[in-house]
Amino acid sequence: MPECPRQPCLSRRRLIKFAGASFLLRVSPFGSAATNHPPSVRAVRVWPAADYTRVTIELSASLKFSHFTIKDPERLVVDLEGIEFTPVLESLSDKISADDPNIKLLRAGRFKPDVVRLVMELKNEVRPQVFELSPVGNYGHRLVLDVYPLEPPDPLMRLLEKNGTGGTSGEGAAAKTGKQPRRAVVNRLVTITLDPGHGGEDPGAIGRGGSYEKNITLAIAKRLKAKIDNEPNMRAVLTRDTDFFVPLRTRVQKARRTRSDLFVSIHADAFVRPDANGSSVFVLSETGASSSAARYLAQKENEADLIGGVNLDVKDPVLARTLLDLSQTATINDSLKLGKEVLRELGGINRLHKGSVEQAGFAVLKAPDIPSILVETAFISNPKEEKRLNDKVYQNKMADAILAGIRRYFAKNPPLAKSGITKGDRVRRGKA
Repeated sequence: MPECPRQPCLSRRRLIKFAGASFLLRVSPFGSAATNHPPSVRAVRVWPAADYTRVTIELSASLKFSHFTIKDPERLVVDLEGIEFTPVLESLSDKISADDPNIKLLRAGRFKPDVVRLVMELKNEVRPQVFELSPVGNYGHRLVLDVYPLEPPDPLMRLLEKNGTGGTSGEGAAAKTGKQPRRAVVNRLVTITLDPGHGGEDPGAIGRGGSYEKNITLAIAKRLKAKIDNEPNMRAVLTRDTDFFVPLRTRVQKARRTRSDLFVSIHADAFVRPDANGSSVFVLSETGASSSAARYLAQKENEADLIGGVNLDVKDPVLARTLLDLSQTATINDSLKLGKEVLRELGGINRLHKGSVEQAGFAVLKAPDIPSILVETAFISNPKEEKRLNDKVYQNKMADAILAGIRRYFAKNPPLAKSGITKGDRVRRGKA
């Protein structure tokens, strides 16, 4: 082979390498040519709830979109540019259930070349939010259509309307069960917010057997709520009662709006090793995590907003200032007391992953004036514990243990007196 002149030239090996790279650039989905392909719809998911209904359109790539509303009748119109009209979009109407609180009908059609129009017929006037989410976890690009009722449900009024004066009296519990109620451990009505972790677009951890953490946490929370509601002078409220996503800050807001005395967030832990097992209780830390595992878990749980999907254009500076500015030392001390009592009871039904309450920077525990704990019921990533978490008997035992811990906490730390919620309060609020 003759020598190359002093001018730049390519050896045979470099030439082959260069040609191969050029071929990969042309065919690779990450090459510039791939950007010429129009975005395609991978899936459409609908999450109806009284709080709001979410429609998620998962796409192969980002796209241009615009939206507007029309009155009489109420409609939300969304135009998607540069997208093909596919069978997935054609079948949108099948995604809406008749009992959806907010959406009457959703349909799609070709509006003009390269534009698909979605028309959402609404059951009432709404505040829509339409925004994009970047790929995260197992999700690709997502376009989110959230429709909020113009008058959002008031969690406090909903609680009052559901429970009359806001709770089950001792006499009412006795009438229902035919038994004399246990002596109340508190001298006034207390409210406990139960927070089933994850939900909707955010499944939480997924067990090897296919169990979703969001379903386990909701099942346990519902059982615990029923038990609390049957206690003298206690009542419970859920941050979600169906399968929909609740942003972390909204969970805190709901607890504060219902004037809750305690906040209990329920989860099912996961780890890379399938042999990890046991139950844990966590509270907030102002300084740092009590262990690397606690730090890892807090970071993972705080990412729920990224996976579930929060519109970052919507700010709540008042809440943010409240959470950051108020000292939480006293609340954290009470949280530790509550956590110790609950952890002690959990040790009676399951191995404890760690024998003491741990601390880390969980966003969902940042209510400045409400003792708050996060209960990791068991490891859903452990096949044996996943099976137990799906067992109704074990779910009942878990609910009983958490309630027993709450009772022990109030027996030692009676709640301070505060204005209760009575029928008179209800009437005054109704007139306001």
